[in-house]
Amino acid sequence: MTRRAGYIAVVGRPNVGKSTLMNQIVGEKISIISRKPQTTRHRIHGIYTTENTQFVFVDTPGIHWQEVRHLNKQMNRAAINTMMDVDVVVWVVDAQRWTDDDERVLSCLKPVSCPVILFINKVDRIKDKAQLLPMIDALSKRYDFEAVVLGSALKNKYLDELLHEIEQRLPESEFIFPEDYLTDRSLRFLVAEIIREKLMHFLGDEMPYSTTVEIERFDESSPDRAEIHALILVERKGQKKAVIGEQGQRIKKIGMAARKDIERLLDSHVRLELWVKVKEGWADDERAIRSLGIDSER
Repeated sequence: MTRRAGYIAVVGRPNVGKSTLMNQIVGEKISIISRKPQTTRHRIHGIYTTENTQFVFVDTPGIHWQEVRHLNKQMNRAAINTMMDVDVVVWVVDAQRWTDDDERVLSCLKPVSCPVILFINKVDRIKDKAQLLPMIDALSKRYDFEAVVLGSALKNKYLDELLHEIEQRLPESEFIFPEDYLTDRSLRFLVAEIIREKLMHFLGDEMPYSTTVEIERFDESSPDRAEIHALILVERKGQKKAVIGEQGQRIKKIGMAARKDIERLLDSHVRLELWVKVKEGWADDERAIRSLGIDSER
């Protein structure tokens, strides 16, 4: 039987459900999820393989209007560049809310030459689906979508229909990755993402975008225990104090929560040590951004 394989860019404004969608399909937490907008900084390949088809999902940073920092500009550029180099684009919009950032994403789709599928997310929150007809009609008049799918990433509703629409538009090809791969990202990267997710969970609005995580030591030489040392980079002393918390209680909670998820990921005991370091201006320093793997170029 003919095999198909290809790259799918999942695009949309910040906090619309792109990471949840990809994680739900892949079946693992490949991309971090947070209520804080634009949490995804890297184009992450989430790989889902069936008997005859391999879907390689690229989770992009949320595209938004405000490009205050060099970091934000790089993230927007990365998302836009990704759309020009894939086989299918899935544009995720919120069934309940349309914003200026959605408008920008639509304008960014105009030069895209590959098939674009519109996925209207969070429809489980709307009782009368007929209310969505004006939205579908208006968007369909503004862009020639290959298909329109209504669903819910969080509730795992109608994702099979979305996969079917994507599959029909992938090229005939041998698989790009081994069949048991879930992502092309390293364990070090996934561990850093887990820690960053816990930072967002425990800091909430206190956590600035200019916070990142570097893995300084990743030792799995012991058969039943991994040793991981991670450095949390912030830009100001006040941010460092917020991460550490009163008498070190907050960073302790972050470490405990991260360790549990990392142990599930590695299937072994983990000794995790976290440090916080002030590195002023790194979010506006192109060289520093590239050194952390945040790059707009493919």
